[in-house]
Amino acid sequence: MSAFSRLLRAHSSLSRELSARLFTDHGLTINDYEALLHLSRAEEGRMRRVDLAGLLLLTASGVTRLLDGLEAAGLVERASCASDRRVTYAVLTEAGRTRLHEASLSHVAGVRAFFEARYSGEELKQLAGLLGRLPGVAEAVGEDCTA
Repeated sequence: MSAFSRLLRAHSSLSRELSARLFTDHGLTINDYEALLHLSRAEEGRMRRVDLAGLLLLTASGVTRLLDGLEAAGLVERASCASDRRVTYAVLTEAGRTRLHEASLSHVAGVRAFFEARYSGEELKQLAGLLGRLPGVAEAVGEDCTA
């Protein structure tokens, strides 16, 4: 149980720190950043809002609140589906793509510095392998945090 509690505390602490840096430097939370990142990787920079919620592990109302803020900032637009009025898309704007690119440079450098200050290259490989066996993590293998 020690490993579990340490994993939870590390996740919470690191998420808070990274989110604070992103917000101070770029006006984005860690969730904002992740949403923009997923949209940047999607075909034509657009995704159904329900699919984005699933990737972000948010409820429908949670992704609505998140996207409302990104829309107000001009980073994401809402688009309708011509063939099904029930479907709504989140679309990355050019301003959103620019902000993501700018934020990626410092965010990735910060993540890298955080881990490299604490672990050797071999330890990082071992940690990645161990964490890769947890449920839901396999989908992230090979992903990086840049747009």
